[in-house]
Amino acid sequence: MEFVIWQTWNSLHVTHDPVKIKFSPGDGGLKMEVLAPFFNDPAAPAGPPGQPFPGLWDYEVVESFFLDSTTERYLEVEVCPHGQHLVLLLSGRGHAFQQQLALSFNATIKGEKWIGEALLPWKYFPPNVNKMNSYAIHGSGERRTYEALYPVPREDLVEGQKPNFHLLEYFQDFRLQSIMGEDWVQPESDLWKGKC
Repeated sequence: MEFVIWQTWNSLHVTHDPVKIKFSPGDGGLKMEVLAPFFNDPAAPAGPPGQPFPGLWDYEVVESFFLDSTTERYLEVEVCPHGQHLVLLLSGRGHAFQQQLALSFNATIKGEKWIGEALLPWKYFPPNVNKMNSYAIHGSGERRTYEALYPVPREDLVEGQKPNFHLLEYFQDFRLQSIMGEDWVQPESDLWKGKC
């Protein structure tokens, strides 16, 4: 299942080749593949590739969020062309209760593009995922650009509004069974117990 990010967070058309994100069955989790333009702006985070990096959203990243809209519990996965990643578990809008979780992730820069591949373990997903959204961020200062798979519609924008990737009301329907098969049952996870 492939998704293409054609718009900025506020519903303008992107002016470069779009970011593509593909999800497929993986060994013990969901495989996430990214094919994106490489802007090299801002510079690489100071952390080592393959490791979590706090505040990764301040760099060049692609992000996917997986939400149970009935409980506002969701998984946020951020990956960077330089190999760093950030995984957060959230209960309630913007309230992370775990972050910097381990992730199998590799990224390769090939000229003006980069590709990344991550395996998102099933234990990171909240029960009953039914919505998702994905984002891409790049640029520094005035050139900072925020893109969204499901952006805020133009008619909903208010004066002075800034990008906010935790506007859960704009996430769209998503079923893991559409990737894994209709008979697939999501494994239970202790990470989410008691997180209402």
